[in-house]
Amino acid sequence: MNVSHTTWGFAARLWDGAAETALAWWRSVYLGAVVLVLLLSPSSYRGQLRARMAYQLYVQTGPVLLGFTALAALLCAVITRIVIVTALSYGLSRYALEMVVRVLVLELIPLTACLFVAMRCTIPNGSQLIQMRLRGHADVLQRRGLDPVRSELLPRAVGGLFACLTLAALSCVVALVTVYLSVYGFTLAGLPAYTRLFGHVFSPVVTLVFTLKTAFFSLAVALIPLSSGWYSPLQRLRHEGRELGGLTRMFAVLLVIEILSLMGNYY
Repeated sequence: MNVSHTTWGFAARLWDGAAETALAWWRSVYLGAVVLVLLLSPSSYRGQLRARMAYQLYVQTGPVLLGFTALAALLCAVITRIVIVTALSYGLSRYALEMVVRVLVLELIPLTACLFVAMRCTIPNGSQLIQMRLRGHADVLQRRGLDPVRSELLPRAVGGLFACLTLAALSCVVALVTVYLSVYGFTLAGLPAYTRLFGHVFSPVVTLVFTLKTAFFSLAVALIPLSSGWYSPLQRLRHEGRELGGLTRMFAVLLVIEILSLMGNYY
């Protein structure tokens, strides 16, 4: 009897956990759809809402541009040097430059940019939403006739999405320039060969996969932490003070996107 009761309790907990996980994933998808609809709505760009959105676009991107650019340049220079020296030691110098471009621009840079934005912007934004709900600020906005999703969540989501796309594009340019300078130096003699290599690497299929990967990376980083902070049960938040399930889902989505992009590029 005790064994049967224990088994039934374990099955019930397993079912509750699976249902909670499925609900959390559905809420993330639902929030993405809501944000998309609000982005296409002209009313989201009027008056105070436009000012709040512009503020989030600046505060999540502007202060980190210089620091992230320097970090990306340093990272690219170090990795380029390591790969080229290793390739030369094994007699594979003819493949070194292409490998550097593929590894840096196609794989590492977009992921690094999105993780940087997650740690710097979107995860703290999710924590801000949690504190806002715990203080009852969302209920106050609703009593004033304001939609908290439109006034508080949407600007943060748009700011995070813009930061991811901007830093990813900027870091790709920085990577290409850094790789060229590391290999050819301050001369234009290697520009024709480097341009041909760039065109060879970025075929139409690879370019499409790269664009889609960067876009989905940005959506995952911008939306999942906010969804976790906005929809997590208040009772749990009061007890734990934080929500780690959203971070797990975000990293899982990033991993799946990266695997799919590798399959699209190399298989």
